[in-house]
Amino acid sequence: MTRLVLLHGIGQQVKGPQTLLADWYPALADGVTLAGGTLERQEVAMGFYGDLFRPVRHRGLGEPDLDASDIEDGLERDLLLAWWEAAAQEESQVPGPDAAARIRTPYLIQRALDALSHSAFFAGLGERLLISDAGQVRRYFTEPDLRAAIRTRFLHALTDRTEVIVAHSLGTVVAYEALCAHPELPDLTLITLGSPLAVRGLILDRLVPAPHGGLGRWPAPVKRWTNLADQGDVVALAKELAPVFGARVTDVLVHNGAKAHDVRPYLTARETGHAIAVALGGTAGRH
Repeated sequence: MTRLVLLHGIGQQVKGPQTLLADWYPALADGVTLAGGTLERQEVAMGFYGDLFRPVRHRGLGEPDLDASDIEDGLERDLLLAWWEAAAQEESQVPGPDAAARIRTPYLIQRALDALSHSAFFAGLGERLLISDAGQVRRYFTEPDLRAAIRTRFLHALTDRTEVIVAHSLGTVVAYEALCAHPELPDLTLITLGSPLAVRGLILDRLVPAPHGGLGRWPAPVKRWTNLADQGDVVALAKELAPVFGARVTDVLVHNGAKAHDVRPYLTARETGHAIAVALGGTAGRH
């Protein structure tokens, strides 16, 4: 009965598919209802892989004891610095990389973490969680077995009734790569929320299949692709996907308030609901 599959992003390692679906479904239903459509819970499934990032045999309390020294050079470092620069551009209370005098420690990564602690975008995320999130992105791209296992989890959530995929954050990368690898899948609508897919240097150039001439390949099973981004979403550093993946992508800006990357305001947006309702053949409101 699954007509729509949801796919989450980073930071879900201590949850599960039903827990996450219970959290996401009300927002999803609200967005579809605002657009004049309907979507029953039994028509929705969660593609879940968060447990694959869950620490094994961790003896400490809370999150693993991570600090700035645990940030690896390369993708983790560059990702954290990109988040810092973007947050500083969007929020006046976040000191930028050039505001060294306002930050006590000269250590670059610690400076970035200190600066991000002032960001409304990252409100509620402690230093350890920020480091853990950057590490999950790095692990996806550098650990082939993990990458394959995550993609397999997503593919197992699809059925012959699935018509729509709604993916958030790193989940948009997972969905894109899996769909490119399986052109035999039936026609699907892809809806990406807060996607980093078009971020050159950090994400785009690490995709499989690799971009050609700076352009990404169109995933063959996808007949319609809508990408939604909030202007203040620091993770979706490149707000538009059409310049990279082709004019067939419909890019839409939405306003999520202070929680620009949170999946729930993305899901409650009328624009998201419209894209889903149209894909499912329901009556949609104005776009």
